[in-house]
Amino acid sequence: MVLNPGDFHFGGTDTRIHTLLGSCVSVTLWHPRLRVGGMCHYMLAHRRVPAARRGLDGRYADHAVRMFLDAIERIGTRPSEYVTHLYGGGNQFPPFQRGRAPDVAKDNIAAGLSLLDRFGFRLAHTDLGGTGPRRLSFEVATGEVTLTSAAGRRSSAGSLR
Repeated sequence: MVLNPGDFHFGGTDTRIHTLLGSCVSVTLWHPRLRVGGMCHYMLAHRRVPAARRGLDGRYADHAVRMFLDAIERIGTRPSEYVTHLYGGGNQFPPFQRGRAPDVAKDNIAAGLSLLDRFGFRLAHTDLGGTGPRRLSFEVATGEVTLTSAAGRRSSAGSLR
């Protein structure tokens, strides 16, 4: 399954999730005993304009984390039982970063770190900031996360355990 910007998925062992990140951020979480987990791909820290319709929107960090909280509550688990990774927030246009323009990547990173801490998720690994895109793959059955950076460097964060 491919996550596009704003997408969210939570599932079981038959799920492999892929995404490509720039200034966006992905949260990946996994329950080692139940072998369930998920990934989100949020674009902005929070919604600045009130929503025209009710409901959660995975484009925003605070909504994406709420979507995780709803999913894990439905199966009777708690955030502290999950091992969590946080990826992305790369500056995509470093030479053009001037003035007082909002730093979307930096805001996305700060929001993710703050929300995960606030709700009691165990942050096991991060790969944040820098420049260029990242390709991320998550195998829910094993908790294996593989990251390929813009420079083509491939690394495995290993299992989320």
